[in-house]
Amino acid sequence: MDLGISGKRAVITGGSKGIGRAIALSLAAEGADIALCARGEEALERTRADVERAGARCFAQACDVGDEAAYGAFLDAARDDLGGVDIFVSNVSALGAGDSLEAWQANISLDLMGAVHGTNRVLPWMASAGGGSVVLISSIAGIEAGSTPAPYAATKSALISLSKTLAIAHAAEGIRVNVVAPGSIEFEGGVWDRARQHNPERYERTLARIPEGRMGRPEEVADAVTFLVSGRASWVNGACLVVDGAQHKAIF
Repeated sequence: MDLGISGKRAVITGGSKGIGRAIALSLAAEGADIALCARGEEALERTRADVERAGARCFAQACDVGDEAAYGAFLDAARDDLGGVDIFVSNVSALGAGDSLEAWQANISLDLMGAVHGTNRVLPWMASAGGGSVVLISSIAGIEAGSTPAPYAATKSALISLSKTLAIAHAAEGIRVNVVAPGSIEFEGGVWDRARQHNPERYERTLARIPEGRMGRPEEVADAVTFLVSGRASWVNGACLVVDGAQHKAIF
């Protein structure tokens, strides 16, 4: 199936590892050119090299999405390097644990305002070009209370609301905005990899809630994102796509 992604220009935040890295590689495999940002330069460089080995052009720049000026400069540079932005994936997350004021500030600054500042920047570019596709990465924590600390859950829920609002506001401009809500995703160096090693009780307790009996893989989320940004999802707009192996139990 031709997804119609070849030649598109995609920007992915938090793109150096885990879900962001998998999205970059998936889109590159479909022929998109890629721009990535992340705070860690070493992991970012490894991902840039892997994307280029997949045959795609890749612009990568270390950037703290919580720094609005630096983030804006990255997005401008990415647009200049790629020649435009057709796809924007807001994936960066503070993953703030606990219920402290610092956790609230971190999750709002990165998860929520990272999406707000990013879409504020790229949506006018997409509108002037005749359209585009945006995906915000949320979490099942945003649709199911009680499983994660309040700052993380509340900001992930806000992303779902933001996505729907933006979808309605920009549909007439040929822009689609959707959100993906992953369940527990395990990868080397990630939250659940660390939990398996250092907090096995938490790991096993979460694993027991997943009917398939395993954690998800970043590539499984990336495949969903790749479909959503493609021409094959042309009538999917304002949707929240859950990718969790039936982990969360709510009907809606």
